[in-house]
Amino acid sequence: MTDHKMHILIVDDDSDIRLSLARYLSRCGVRCTLAGNGKELDQMLYSSTPDLIVLDIMMPGENGLSICRRLQQTHRIPIILLTALTEETDRIVGLELGADDYLTKPFNPRELLARARSVLRRSQMLPRRVPSTRGIVEFAGWTFDVARKEIVGSNGASVRLSSGEHMLLVSLIEHEGLTLSREQLLDITRGRETQLFDRSVDNQVSRLRRKLEKDPKNPQIIVTDWGGGYRFGAECKWKE
Repeated sequence: MTDHKMHILIVDDDSDIRLSLARYLSRCGVRCTLAGNGKELDQMLYSSTPDLIVLDIMMPGENGLSICRRLQQTHRIPIILLTALTEETDRIVGLELGADDYLTKPFNPRELLARARSVLRRSQMLPRRVPSTRGIVEFAGWTFDVARKEIVGSNGASVRLSSGEHMLLVSLIEHEGLTLSREQLLDITRGRETQLFDRSVDNQVSRLRRKLEKDPKNPQIIVTDWGGGYRFGAECKWKE
């Protein structure tokens, strides 16, 4: 199956990588636009909007992390970062800045295409929302201070959340009413911290239910949609 409608912008200062990747993707029916640096990328974005950007981190002038940060403020285009094996810190920073995925060099073009398809499927299924890093939200008798990671019940008693539970709760609230698969929840939380990778989503949900639900066996706040994933079922009211 070809992705005849997919348009990928490849940004890399290495012309050999740009051209070889473009040749492979073009054979697969993907439209490719090439840029060697941030200035050329900006010129391309002025005339057209790609479906996805493949962005190298290590480039002279403005590097990929700076470009990623800037694009997150001005565009909502999915980004896959290209990194060297030794750039673990840069990969983490890139994900925190909002990149959707990364590949380490050298990589197989076939894998990049598979990841591009996966990223685009997720971006089309989920609204690209700005993460809620501050504010207070009320739901089902609870008051949740997002920045303080503090949640208080109607009786005034506070409940302590682990970092993983906090990330999961914020992710579900941000997508209130939408069913999120386990893969989507992992993808959404990935750019913030890594605790949720180390434990299963199901275990985190069970812990949250024991802390928040009146009857964890019959949950009304974090609802299971069988075969689909989890959904935040309570109505949220945000305060500044």
